[in-house]
Amino acid sequence: MLNFRLALILLLACFAMIFLIQNVEAVDVRFLFWHIAVSRAIVIFIAFMLGFSMGWFLHSFLSYRKSRHAGQMRSDLPQG
Repeated sequence: MLNFRLALILLLACFAMIFLIQNVEAVDVRFLFWHIAVSRAIVIFIAFMLGFSMGWFLHSFLSYRKSRHAGQMRSDLPQG
């Protein structure tokens, strides 16, 4: 099992290196009043992390809201 996990980590690391090598070209990023030249790989990584974070927080918020609503529904049941 450890060898499989190590092989999977090495494979993902190789894919990450290939991705970085193929996307080293600098691109201009413009937003409102500023612009910056940065590697395309970094732009893609930042966009991925922002999307992942937003999805994580949205899922956590909706799960919290759902569990809170379920708790209120249980407290509204008549005691008997």
